[in-house]
Amino acid sequence: MERRKILALGIVIAILAFISGATFYTHLVEVQEVQALKVFHAGSLTVPFEEAERQFEVLHPNVDVQRESHGSVEAIRQITEVGKIGDVLGSADYALIPSMMYPEFADWCVRFATNDIVLAYNSEMSHYADEITPENWYEILRRDGVTFGFSNPNLDPCGYRSVMVCQLAGLHYNDTQIFEDLILKNTAITISEENGTYSIVTPEQLKPKTEKVTIKPKEVDLTALVEAGGLDYYFIYRSVAAQHGLPFVDLPGEIDLSKVEYADIYKKVRVQTADGNTKTGKPIVYGITVPKNAENPELGREFVKFVIGESGQKIFADKGQSPIVPPVGSGNVPEELKSLVQLESEEHTPTPSTTPASPSTPTPEEPGFEITCAIAGLLGIAYLILGRERGKGEKE
Repeated sequence: MERRKILALGIVIAILAFISGATFYTHLVEVQEVQALKVFHAGSLTVPFEEAERQFEVLHPNVDVQRESHGSVEAIRQITEVGKIGDVLGSADYALIPSMMYPEFADWCVRFATNDIVLAYNSEMSHYADEITPENWYEILRRDGVTFGFSNPNLDPCGYRSVMVCQLAGLHYNDTQIFEDLILKNTAITISEENGTYSIVTPEQLKPKTEKVTIKPKEVDLTALVEAGGLDYYFIYRSVAAQHGLPFVDLPGEIDLSKVEYADIYKKVRVQTADGNTKTGKPIVYGITVPKNAENPELGREFVKFVIGESGQKIFADKGQSPIVPPVGSGNVPEELKSLVQLESEEHTPTPSTTPASPSTPTPEEPGFEITCAIAGLLGIAYLILGRERGKGEKE
């Protein structure tokens, strides 16, 4: 009898040891297999990329998406100047990728979404919120006691697009004082005109008169100020205003940098930033790429595939930002992405879309099935051994 008890106890201990060891081993393997996916992106991509991160990690349980948000210029500089390693780069101005990253840090780009500039505010705390309209917004900003803001043109596309909007407004409303009253009088930014083209220069030191104008590194930095009532109005992307539930003035298409048909008007305004580069007014288009020095380039391309595919298109549409369907690829586009994009050399005009097809989302498999089978097998063996010992005891 004692012999059988000792044997049974030994088997139980062995089973428990196996379970603990198997569980530890499985956890160790999972920890070892987790891959970090580093994504640098524009501030205005924060909300859609947050959702993309969540869905991508469901599809790839052993991937940890690590995002870092900056103004697009600054995001690219993290890779090209600071020396950080990124697996994906998302910019609010696709043209920054070839101009700042080619050929050393990238050699392809996919254009995947659009946007437009609006003037957002707080309906309860912004001065004259009950009076502002698409026809009088610049008059409201001129008033004493009214404050407004935009992001740093030297670091963020929304910033140089905001000052472009102010000059385009002067042309559209036939009021040449708009740019002077809003920008020239309140910052160190300058402007000149030659043959109908307006050249704006944004120096390193912008020197905003803070009692009137607030300038932050990226556009989303101003959102909290407006939400708290610390700033009356700010120039921001439509998608960001919508994502934060802020009311906004829907600016005319001739000045909001959203319409291809007004491209000839937009290009009348150029901005020379502090680094000496010149940005010409054009419709807002976002771009994405995988840097050449990525640690996980295959995983980076997989994330890009997700963002520009049906799942990503649905996320952007749901978040109030129009995806480009199909997305447009230029440069040395990777083979695995070519089936999803329209190559730039091909004759095709991509169109923004807000109604992409809803994709099915695969469900990750639950781990632990193999361990369960092994435990069941061990318990079966234990049962047979105990049965045999019981039979021997009865014969004895």
